[in-house]
Amino acid sequence: MLGHLTLDNVKREVRQEFAFVARNFNLVKRYWAWELVWLCYSTANALAVSFIGAGVGVISPDSNVNTQFLITYLIIGTLVWGFMSQIFNNIAEMIAWERWEGTIEYTFMAPIRRISQMIGQMIFAVLYAMWFVMVIGTAMVLFFDIDLSNANLGGMLVILLAGSVSFAGIGVVGSILPLLYPERGAQMTHIIQAFLLLVSGVYYPTSVLPDWLQFFSQFSPATYVLEGMRTAVLPGSTRSDNLFSYILPLLVIGVVMLPLGVYLFQRAEVYAKRKGCLKRNG
Repeated sequence: MLGHLTLDNVKREVRQEFAFVARNFNLVKRYWAWELVWLCYSTANALAVSFIGAGVGVISPDSNVNTQFLITYLIIGTLVWGFMSQIFNNIAEMIAWERWEGTIEYTFMAPIRRISQMIGQMIFAVLYAMWFVMVIGTAMVLFFDIDLSNANLGGMLVILLAGSVSFAGIGVVGSILPLLYPERGAQMTHIIQAFLLLVSGVYYPTSVLPDWLQFFSQFSPATYVLEGMRTAVLPGSTRSDNLFSYILPLLVIGVVMLPLGVYLFQRAEVYAKRKGCLKRNG
């Protein structure tokens, strides 16, 4: 195998991966109006959730809640979840995009390795998620006073990148559903996302969950990304000394889930071809 790992082969793999990145960005440009609608909705939703923190002091004026702390807590949750969910959606729904465009048969017949397609899709998903969250984050800065002067920015970036790999692996597993179920598979992926939203502590600490849901929260990469980001940003939190305790499980989950997701997808692809599930739908 090592004898085939030549510079030309590496260059070809890289070109194939970035071909998928370019293809997906072209799709975004083609459907820019829908992307704008979803961006506006997501921004309004993030602002609405964050205003809950500001409203607590009005609803319960006698409470001793630190309003600014609560607002920052919710902003971190909305931005991190927006980033993670964009990665998941772009990977999990890639088959649905292929069906809609009528290119699914050509993609699966192309002389490329499936891992190259997945890596290209993951690179696009991370880049698009960063742009998406930067726009929403800019709106947050305009509405709220966010203090990042003491934040561990380097640790935040490492946590996000480690979480991206983990979520990409889960997204690849989720993409099996639209592969096997052409009519409703894309909608079924939202069940996975909804469960992760519930158990990961996006808007609340996981300690308030019932014990049986807390058990599942420890297997969600979003749990560690959210807790790590809040540790790195919120005042009074211990930062760099403890960030590795969040990064390590993210790396473990990513190392397990990404290869496992690609393997399961390849097995599902063989099954889908045998059963004739590769067809245009839309």
